[in-house]
Amino acid sequence: MIYGIGFLLLIGFAIYGFISTRKKDVEVFPINWHNLLIKHVHFYKNLPVAEQKRFQSRMMLFLSEVHLDSVGFELDDLDKVLIASSAVIPVFNFPEWYYKSLSTVLVYPDHFNEDLGFAQTDENRQIAGMVGNGQFKNQMLLSRKALHSGFKKKSYVHNTGIHEFVHLIDKQDGIIDGVPERLIQEPYVIPWLKTIHKKMEDINNNKSDIRNYGGTNEAEFLAVASEYFFERPKLMKKKHPDLYQMLKVCFRVKDE
Repeated sequence: MIYGIGFLLLIGFAIYGFISTRKKDVEVFPINWHNLLIKHVHFYKNLPVAEQKRFQSRMMLFLSEVHLDSVGFELDDLDKVLIASSAVIPVFNFPEWYYKSLSTVLVYPDHFNEDLGFAQTDENRQIAGMVGNGQFKNQMLLSRKALHSGFKKKSYVHNTGIHEFVHLIDKQDGIIDGVPERLIQEPYVIPWLKTIHKKMEDINNNKSDIRNYGGTNEAEFLAVASEYFFERPKLMKKKHPDLYQMLKVCFRVKDE
């Protein structure tokens, strides 16, 4: 259960988000966002010009459907670009996709705890992002610090934004279980489960470069593996060709 000020804040934002997310007009893509995307989002940078235009359109459509808000600071252009990019990247090859179970993305300045405390004095501030359930369904909470870190060049793979949006994709069939029915057709479910269980075993035996959190359960494995797939596709193809091929089919990525 969530208590205190954080609880009241989330209630307020949930109500405001419900009211404000009635279908809005799709705004024109701000010209200066192109440079932000080129600098911070390598997925976008690597697209042909025509596909970059399509990415821009998908971003603006997402922003017309989902309300963005923040706690303790004002969102800037880069915040909006990184949130929208996190949403678009996993479903870029699904033209008709929309996040039916999301109305609001609420951004905290730093990691937070289960009581939504994010101050330096709050204990156990370890949560970088989460998809709300129960009375807080249709909400996503993100740490701004973690969101930005996910798009920086680094030796390890961890992108909180993509991670949380993959959980939402997984949730489209009603349950977050690591087997998103919208992505994985029935004949591929058993091979998929066999692959992820083998990969999870490798993670938990310290025999994999996939982030340790992926060994938690099937749902977290899907989200962690998807981060790897979109952030370091060439490395995944080299080190995990079977997993790479399965995710390529899931996300409808064309051959290079």
